[in-house]
Amino acid sequence: MPVLEVRGLKTVFQTRGGEVHAVNDVSFHLRPGELLGVVGESGSGKSVTMMSLIGLLPSPPAQVRAGEVLLGGVDILKASPEELRKVRGARIGFVFQDPMTSLNPVFTVGAQIMEPLRVHMGLTKAQAEARAVELLELVGIPDARKRLKTYPHQFSGGMRQRVMIAIALACDPEVLIADEPTTALDVTIQAQILELVKELRQKLGMAIVWITHDLGVIAGIADRVMVMYGGQIVEQAPVWELFHKPQHPYTRALLRTIPKLGGQREARLQVIEGQPPILAGAPTACPFRARCAHAFARCEAENPLRRPVDGAALGHGHDVACHWTAPAQESADA
Repeated sequence: MPVLEVRGLKTVFQTRGGEVHAVNDVSFHLRPGELLGVVGESGSGKSVTMMSLIGLLPSPPAQVRAGEVLLGGVDILKASPEELRKVRGARIGFVFQDPMTSLNPVFTVGAQIMEPLRVHMGLTKAQAEARAVELLELVGIPDARKRLKTYPHQFSGGMRQRVMIAIALACDPEVLIADEPTTALDVTIQAQILELVKELRQKLGMAIVWITHDLGVIAGIADRVMVMYGGQIVEQAPVWELFHKPQHPYTRALLRTIPKLGGQREARLQVIEGQPPILAGAPTACPFRARCAHAFARCEAENPLRRPVDGAALGHGHDVACHWTAPAQESADA
């Protein structure tokens, strides 16, 4: 049974210029111990989707119009604000994108780690402090007991991200959502954080959703990949199959933009021409059609539904939302 299952999620923002349909009929599941990579350009709906799950979007202007978010079989979209507070931090941990602004500058690191321990687990101050020391040691921060009394500005960016991970792990959540947690870090620190996540996943066995722009990161850590564009899932597959047999033109275009270390040098780095769609209304056509070399009349007339590529049940194998799919040889060469 999936630890997390999302069905038909739709999120809309009310703006002065009208409605923005940021998330459109998104459905996926997450198995215990699995790492699901979520990729796509900025504005594709990755972060908004995950923040919608646990009520982190401001309302107004955001509104979750439809869908179910089943955590352990219970729809948390129907939970009261008090019930949702018991889920956030306790059963679902969230690592935010920018470690430089995610921590409160006026509280010590120890106070911020201990807060969820005392609120969700009812620990005494002494118990929470002991657990906070364990968490800092778990994420690789030396001299942990002393560092509890320091403030965020006394930590580097990489160390702050480790603290954010420690806070997210404090209550042993069933699901960890990491929203581009290495984007603001240099490549050396990024590699350390990725290695840390691999170790923690092995030790704790939690399910992880990892949001990123970086397909190279996904290739190294994910079990399964979900590609988003225009607020929709356009392709979903096991990581090896997505890289070797991509079906959606957008996925194939993303893979072509990855710089290659070996082989013949190309004159220019390939880019995806055009701009992401304006999500001013409910989708009635393929969101990628204006940037797609394979678009035809049906793409303008009908928004494609996800369909299985490999014969497995939808969401359990390789599926794609496209009226045109890559021929076998062309997919292998992408």
